[in-house]
Amino acid sequence: MSDDDPRGDLAWGTTSGVLAATAARVPTQEALVDGDLRLTYAELDATVSEAARAVMAAGIDAGDRVAIWGPNCARWVIAALALQRAGAVLVPLNTRFVGDEAAYVLAKAGVRLLFTVTDFLDRDYPASLPRDAVPDLNRIVIISGPVDDGCESWDVFLAGGGSVDGDALAARTASIGSDDLSDILFTSGTTGAPKGAMCTHGQTLRAYAVWSTVVGLREGDRYLIVNPFFHGFGYKAGWLASIMMGATIVPAKTLDVPLVLDAVRNERITVLPGTPTLYQTMLEHPAFSADGIASLRLSVLGAANIPPTLLYRIKEAMGFEDIVTGYGLTESCAIVSMCRYDDPLETVASSCGRPLPGLEVRIVDPSGAEVPTGSEGEIVVRGYTVMRGYLDEPEETAATIDEQGWLHTGDIGTVDDLGMLHITDRIKDMFIVGGFNAYPAEIEKILSRHESIAQVAVIGIPDERMGEVGAAFVIPRAHATITPDEVIAYSREHMANYKVPRQVYVVDSLPMNASGKVVKNVLRESIAH
Repeated sequence: MSDDDPRGDLAWGTTSGVLAATAARVPTQEALVDGDLRLTYAELDATVSEAARAVMAAGIDAGDRVAIWGPNCARWVIAALALQRAGAVLVPLNTRFVGDEAAYVLAKAGVRLLFTVTDFLDRDYPASLPRDAVPDLNRIVIISGPVDDGCESWDVFLAGGGSVDGDALAARTASIGSDDLSDILFTSGTTGAPKGAMCTHGQTLRAYAVWSTVVGLREGDRYLIVNPFFHGFGYKAGWLASIMMGATIVPAKTLDVPLVLDAVRNERITVLPGTPTLYQTMLEHPAFSADGIASLRLSVLGAANIPPTLLYRIKEAMGFEDIVTGYGLTESCAIVSMCRYDDPLETVASSCGRPLPGLEVRIVDPSGAEVPTGSEGEIVVRGYTVMRGYLDEPEETAATIDEQGWLHTGDIGTVDDLGMLHITDRIKDMFIVGGFNAYPAEIEKILSRHESIAQVAVIGIPDERMGEVGAAFVIPRAHATITPDEVIAYSREHMANYKVPRQVYVVDSLPMNASGKVVKNVLRESIAH
């Protein structure tokens, strides 16, 4: 299959249509495996229709927003496909969010129905929600765990679908087109408040038909998805791409290396995306054996500079036929460029691959002029993957997508003579903690609410295990005192764990420039020595 010839029957339409097409093409192929649950594509299609009727019975209309807040599991996939079959828009929530963070997204998106859990890592998600902050939310369905007061079980929810017949569902599904919104994925930003990137069915399906082709995902592959479903990698490049190609979805709730090794062996996994850290930990685990992972064929890495020696070790010791990497961001359907499955390891180690066919990628200077090949500048993207905009944020949208349709990524990079994209730096005031984007402005905004904090500045600092972590510099209010432990405890209560500063410095002042802005390079230098 050529690089620019994705499967035409899957490149457009809706996620519901893709599921139906795959179920018709490979009805007995195993679609979804989660513990004792095993569904073929025909069974998955029927189960999704049952759940979609229940979504309609819950009063959800086409275009309404429905959220899922929970770990990777079969019901996550079923609920997402069902709400989209009923014409609703998926709003995934980060499993690391605390109640206040989740409530902000739910309220911002006007979510009416929430699927969630009460038994993940000792957390009861609905119990943590400040209900008065989510006025539009009138139904909460528990897909795993005990049912809280004011919520309903999955089985009770499904039973409600009996009031909606198949013809009504078919009519609703037929009314949804490729230009309708399929999802709103929230991403934090330099303003300190999460923004919802809106994408349609058609652009997502076109992007991941291409993605599946260039990485070499195949019908019959068995895909262990450790990347979280709330992220574009686990969702779009994970279970959705699997459905498009007729692969088997095997969700992993947590990144637990012994369980990953067991799943690879027992389920004959062929596709296992992950980080170099995951693979290194697997190799060093006492339960590791080459025979146990002999089924592995394809690895997909996130965008990162990976030492070639490590890449060769992973390929040789784990037996991967193909290892690829890429680059993307939520505002571009989580994908901009990818290596191809037949690229040499030197290319994978040194670049983020080539732009997807049909996308335009340029490197520009601050004035917007394209720079010569090999020169550094901001990466800008134009084409079918670019979001429709931020939900109810016209000014933020205009600041991110210019009048010519170029999405300004905020990342610095180069393109070489072979068209390979290289990431060299970030414009945005952001650091990456174990693969999660952390935005100082958002963390500072939350910390500034503390009654004893007058001013705060947050930076990212190197960390051997996580790549980067946060460090906070805090000025106490007059006549108040605060300790680093108090700042960390407050952070753990009010923000996702990956955003929590690992180091806190209580200071008398912060370095400022002539414009009154904190000079964060000085802060970095102050703790680098």
